[in-house]
Amino acid sequence: MNKYKVCVYAICKNEEQFVKRWVNSMNEADAIYVLDTGSTDNTVKLLKENNVIVKTKAIKPWRFDSARNESLKMIPKEFDILVCTDLDEVFVKGWRKSLEQIWQKNTNRLRYIYNWSLDEKNNPKVSFYSEKIHDNKNYTWINPVHEILKFNGDIENILITDDITLNHYPDNKKSRSSYLPLLELSVKEDPKNDRNMHYLGREYMYYGKYNEAIDTLIKHLSLKNATWNDERCASMRFIARCYKNLKRYDESRMWLDKAIKEAPYLRDPFIERALLEYELNNFKDVKKYCLKALKIKTHQKTYINETFSWDNTIYDLLSLAYYNENNLNLAKKYVSLALKMSPHDERLKNNLEIIKKQIKNN
Repeated sequence: MNKYKVCVYAICKNEEQFVKRWVNSMNEADAIYVLDTGSTDNTVKLLKENNVIVKTKAIKPWRFDSARNESLKMIPKEFDILVCTDLDEVFVKGWRKSLEQIWQKNTNRLRYIYNWSLDEKNNPKVSFYSEKIHDNKNYTWINPVHEILKFNGDIENILITDDITLNHYPDNKKSRSSYLPLLELSVKEDPKNDRNMHYLGREYMYYGKYNEAIDTLIKHLSLKNATWNDERCASMRFIARCYKNLKRYDESRMWLDKAIKEAPYLRDPFIERALLEYELNNFKDVKKYCLKALKIKTHQKTYINETFSWDNTIYDLLSLAYYNENNLNLAKKYVSLALKMSPHDERLKNNLEIIKKQIKNN
């Protein structure tokens, strides 16, 4: 007998490819509610065939928070716990049982593991805590994009668990063209919101608008409430990345030095510096910053994580650096470690064969 009534809710548009897998994952809940915002494929039909309660409504002008809040309105008051997911996400089986064991009567929200990116073997590449499981009375969604839950009560009681995992399997062909104007709107609505300012600067960088990105990320760093070191470090890294793309390498180095100082417990700024030095053929510094990064063993669970900090990149770079200084045994050691993490990489295979031949001929 379950202690709580649990429902899953979501918004969607043209996601027929994900419906069956998503429903199978979410079926541990007592009910599933979906707000469809204008699908032209078979999404709605498939959802209804799988016993999902569906409402269709166009959100104009489009904002993610408006759509999420409209989906919240669908849920009856009888439900105790609400679980917000997207159709390209899948829970590891048994999540409902874990939720029942963890949740307490005074709990408002739950943080759980979210694997935003996984490799071909389903191992996490980027992993952090998400917090979209919440009670049925104290929350509304805010922000036009990168929307978050706002607590409307007095004291928020949040629990954290590693026993619930949600995996993300996105459609990488899906356009994110709406993000930039919505982020610009977010900052216009709340210019003191440090999170949105950081996201906007990052988005400008993705679009190749490097000068706008630099200006925006510097604004982020100047905000009084921009106090989270990990995010500040990321803004500094992104500024450095913009300067690198503008071929202003000294300024890029300067900002990476700032990023390292801001968060010396993160691998990311060290690896980013190593990547810069590799591009400039400074192999001595490639080795220096990779070896410093390797000393960091703790992988922080935040959305700031870079895949290149924990995949085969560090070993690949070290192999190239040692090869450049003719230390073939260490070059072989590190390319072998890189290959172990990415066994089908043809370039790494070729590098290993080249090194083996040179060792044999010496």
